[in-house]
This record gives sequence, C-alpha cells and structure tokens, in this order.
Amino acid sequence: MTIHIEGRMDASNAARMIEGIKSLLTNQLPSSLTIDLQKVTYLDDFGALVLAESKKLMAGEKDRFFLANASNQVNDVLSIIDINASGACVASTRKRSDGMFIRLGEGVFRQASDLKFVFSFIGSVCLSLFYVCLHPKSLRTNDTVWSMEKTGVDAVPIVALISFLLGLIMAFMSSVQLRQFGANIYVASLVSLSMVRELGPIMTAIIVAGRSGSAFAAEIGTMKITEEVDALFTMGFDPTRFLVVPKIVAALIVVPFLTLFSDLFAIMGGLVVGIFMLDLTANAYMAQTIKTLTLFDVFWGFLKSGVFALIITVVGCLRGFQVRGGASAVGRATTSAVVTGIFLIILLDSVFAIILRYWG
Repeated sequence: MTIHIEGRMDASNAARMIEGIKSLLTNQLPSSLTIDLQKVTYLDDFGALVLAESKKLMAGEKDRFFLANASNQVNDVLSIIDINASGACVASTRKRSDGMFIRLGEGVFRQASDLKFVFSFIGSVCLSLFYVCLHPKSLRTNDTVWSMEKTGVDAVPIVALISFLLGLIMAFMSSVQLRQFGANIYVASLVSLSMVRELGPIMTAIIVAGRSGSAFAAEIGTMKITEEVDALFTMGFDPTRFLVVPKIVAALIVVPFLTLFSDLFAIMGGLVVGIFMLDLTANAYMAQTIKTLTLFDVFWGFLKSGVFALIITVVGCLRGFQVRGGASAVGRATTSAVVTGIFLIILLDSVFAIILRYWG
C-alpha cells in the first residue's frame, strides 16, 4: 500500500491523519506500507508523530515500512528527530529530477513571491513610520535607546580604530608620491576630502551592516522561528511598529554621528603621518584640512550616512521576517542581510557620486 500525503503535516491535522491511516489498516494489514512525502510542504514534530504511529501499525517490522520522495526540508526535520534510526526505512525509489523549465518556473514564482513580500514589508514600514510621526508617544522609547546604544555607542571603538588605520594608510601611501613634488601639505586635503565625502560614510555603513544589520536579522529571525512574532500579532501588536521602527529611528540618529567620528579619527591618522613622516606641524595640517573641507562636504556625508542607515536596518529586518524553517535559516538570513546591505550601500554610493558629479 502507498499513501500519498499533500500539504502540511502539523498539529492542526496530525490527529486526523493518524485516525485516517488507522482506518485504512484496520481491515487488512498490507505486506508493506509506503508513505509518499513528495507533495508535503511542511512537516514538524507532530507530522513526524504521524509517521512514527504509522510505523507502529506495521507491527514494528522495519522492512515493511518506507518513506518515499521526501524533500530536503522534510529530510532535515526527519534527521533531527531521527525517525529513520528508530526503524523506518527510506524507500529506494528516487524522485525523478525536474526538468530545466520546471526549475526555471519554480525560480520565477519563488522570486515573484519574495518580491511581493518585499513590497508588502516596505509598505508596512512606511505606514508604521507615518503612524509614529502622527503619534510620537507610540514609539517604544526604551527599545529605541537600547538600539541606539547597541548600534552606535558599542560601535565607536571599532569604527575609530578602523578609520584611524585607514586614514594612516591613505596618508602614508599618498605621501610616497606627493613628497616627490614637494606637495606634502596636500596629504591633508586628500585624506580629509576622501574620508568626509566617500570613505567615511561607506566604511561606517559597512561596519554597521556587519554588526547591527546581522544582529537585527538574527533577532527577528529567531523570534519568527519561536513564533514570538505570531504571539505579538495575536496580542494585538503590530510587529513592524513594535520591532522595526525603534531600530530604524535609532540607526537614523546614531549612524551619521558614527560617520563624524570616523572622519575625525581618519584625519587623526593622517595627522600622525604628516607629523612624523612629512615634517608637517599639527597647525599646518589642520589648517589645510579646514581649508579643503566645506560645510557642504560634511552635510553630504551626513546625508549619505542617513540613507545607508535606513537601508541597513530595513534589509536586516526584512531578512529576519523572511526566515522560514529552523536554525540554519537564521544563519542564511544573517548572511543575506550583510551581503545585501553591503551591495546596496555600494550601489547607492555610486548613485550619489553620479548625482554629485552632475550637480557640481
């Protein structure tokens, strides 16, 4: 006998499945029982209980009970609960591999579903931000302050160190060429302008994406797996307003100031090279830096940092809400949040560079 199961195998239908299988096997016990899992879309521990009970109905003979055509996701669950080690055998028949057009069609539908979720999530974020603007007291202040501390304050040491070393390296490498022409003083201009306009916002955003973007994805992804997000919805809370808005507000506030710290420490790194290698005085170096920079340059860096902060937070939270499955899905979502965030940062920086070029 072969039993084909379609759809979900979970707590909502496990009892009915067990009763149905019992009724099939009550009159006459077949010589062997094969359960085809090809069309099973979801299986949890309750679904595994159905399989275990079906095996028991076959009088415990492991060579009379088979599982066939289980998907990778179902096999992952079965490996966790060790259903095969308890005596159930996997049928030797293999599912025929899908053709190229079938895989292409599945990929198209999967991407379309993901795109639909992205637009839905962005719309939910916009509505939540608009609601908070109209009702400021609805913003969860404690969570916002906590996110500001984790995203901004805790990131100051690593941002300062990396920016200082970056400014030092830039000044050292440029001095090798500029000192040949007696243009040592322009090392200050190169370091300050490149950091304030480009490298400062980019490096800060990449660090924040690696630290905070991944943390946002892991936090919300874990809440999805443990059904805490569903619990919030059941209790009448909007998950987007409850979880995402405080993180966005915190990132928009602290990331531009992190960029300012990055610029300052990079200039300090260049100052070290200027004093100890180029025989410049601190006053001359700082005077050239102030002469080179304008208020527009600082404002431009602040603007880019704010946009990068918004992208990092939205992408991190989006990947967290997209988590489906087990613990491995959280790891994939975390990696995807960092990679996607860095890609969008570089892409948007290119757009800003083009805008600045034609604006100027």
